[in-house]
Amino acid sequence: MRFFSFPKEPAPPFRKVDIALGCSYVGEDARGSLRAFSSLSSQHPATLVLRDISVRNDGNLGDEAEYKIPQANPDFSFPIVFEASAPSVSVPHAESLLHADCGGEEVSCEISPYSFQQAGERPCRLSWFMATLQLSSGISITLVLRGPHCISQEQEKEHNATLHPKLRIPMSKEGTVLTTVEFQSSSHNTSLRVRLGSSVTLDCHFALAPSSWFFSLEWRRQHRGSGRSLFQYQVGSTSPAAQPKVHVDVVELLRSGDASLNLQEVSVGDEGTYICLLSTSLHQAQHIIQLQVAEPPRVHVVPAVVTFERGVTTTLTCNIAGYYPLDISVSWTQKTPKGEVEISLSNTRFSSHRQSRDGTYSITSYLSISSATVQAPATYSCRVSHMALAEPISVSAHLKAPEQTGSEGLLGAFIATVMFIVVLFIVLRRRAAKPDSEQLLKASE
Repeated sequence: MRFFSFPKEPAPPFRKVDIALGCSYVGEDARGSLRAFSSLSSQHPATLVLRDISVRNDGNLGDEAEYKIPQANPDFSFPIVFEASAPSVSVPHAESLLHADCGGEEVSCEISPYSFQQAGERPCRLSWFMATLQLSSGISITLVLRGPHCISQEQEKEHNATLHPKLRIPMSKEGTVLTTVEFQSSSHNTSLRVRLGSSVTLDCHFALAPSSWFFSLEWRRQHRGSGRSLFQYQVGSTSPAAQPKVHVDVVELLRSGDASLNLQEVSVGDEGTYICLLSTSLHQAQHIIQLQVAEPPRVHVVPAVVTFERGVTTTLTCNIAGYYPLDISVSWTQKTPKGEVEISLSNTRFSSHRQSRDGTYSITSYLSISSATVQAPATYSCRVSHMALAEPISVSAHLKAPEQTGSEGLLGAFIATVMFIVVLFIVLRRRAAKPDSEQLLKASE
């Protein structure tokens, strides 16, 4: 037997492109402190241009891969354009950012000053900025940008530098602010929904330039006003401090920048806001992930089959159990063979909500049906809607047509027997009278 090996298809080649994103710049007031994000006066339109970013060439990239800086319009205020190169730090999810418009995905971008001061360093020696990117699919990206040296007015005249009229830092001949990406962190999801008892990974990655080094990682959980540290690791420590059920691969953390948290056997008590706090020798960043527990209900209707009885009121019970969170919708409908649509019923009542030890809830709904107001056969359905369900659950009970009781059966049998005897008597009497009539005919002859 001969085996033939086929060469594997080569991986798609990479190509360097420019990615331009529309952003908002959140500036500083006269005292140098960051204004509130809600203040409209502190926000200015801006553009972030990521230069020479390597992406996979799937054949759909156009010929124009370089972004051209638009000329400033004298009738409008001076534009804020950040050009960011990434020679030593890769930009995560570059393909998603590049193809966001084609995929109908929205990208929100916000740039703000990022200030820190090393020991013995004069304030404003370097200008730093933080760009926060958020995709509608849930991806979040943080980029720390190192800008040019900020200089005084005397230095501006001495070096013949041109300062950006809004940022007051040197700008290029094209009127842009030249920066480099020194640190990046990202997460695949800003919100997750999981079921009870499952395991989930909260994604958090980072990469940094050789000019800084990784210092520490902390995962925190906040819920209803209280916070708790779940995992802490600092470079140089013997072992991390971790709560039960959580795990971070420290080897991968130091090797590839994978700071993801694995949470096992999720319970209702694990719901909340999870924060990935990353610290390097120069930077700090965080990613927030909302974890929501959602467990679908179990629905059961008793009795499943009901026999119609005159003068009797029957109660159908719909038991809904094991669901989380609390909000749930329960309704009853009726449908007969002659009816084309289901009819909503209002003669229902409910028990109070009950909570189990595992945190899930249960409730019972009752429907009363009376022989005086219903027609058999019919189908009664308990319909339940909950956020953990892809579509509502409908469980039915069937009302059968009335059956004869024991007394009604005996009476019917008695009547049938009497009628049979009467008919038999008439037939026999006619047969007995026939020979007599024949003898009379013969005598008359």
